[in-house]
Amino acid sequence: MTAQPLGPFFQVAYMVEDIDSSVRHWSERVGVGPWTIYRNVGLKARWQGRDTDLKINVGLSYRDGLQIELIEPVSTTPSPYQHDDGRIKVGMHHMAWTTKNFEARVAAAKAQGLSQVFSATNSVTNVAYFEAPDEPGVLIELIEVDDQMQDGFNQGIAASRAWDGREPILMDIDFEG
Repeated sequence: MTAQPLGPFFQVAYMVEDIDSSVRHWSERVGVGPWTIYRNVGLKARWQGRDTDLKINVGLSYRDGLQIELIEPVSTTPSPYQHDDGRIKVGMHHMAWTTKNFEARVAAAKAQGLSQVFSATNSVTNVAYFEAPDEPGVLIELIEVDDQMQDGFNQGIAASRAWDGREPILMDIDFEG
């Protein structure tokens, strides 16, 4: 076993109640930006053994190559983003790694003793969340990437390095539209 069996992590994700105020906070108070916001992102998912359809707003930015993801649930369907009573799980949510070999990495994570608790897909990507049985709480995510998605990530990293702190929003995209 290597010291970093999944390799270097790519993303840290936070659950938020209001994507717009959180983007302002991260831009003005923490100095992270510019942001790309994807609204109404639909996901076909499986959570705790049941199929579910989700809708979320997602904000992406970068700091020194690390992707910061903000997630605001739009739907109220069962998901890893909300408590059983529907309240959003505000705060640090998961750490993520990217892979071009998604199925093999999912199998490897399971072989390492991680328990898959969530999977989701849409026209852009597949993701899977895992939990370590001896360390519940923060989830581990694997994100399937292709060359086009990686190019988008690289453009976001370049934009963050050139950002002058003025315009906090790089793009605001309605995923449905």
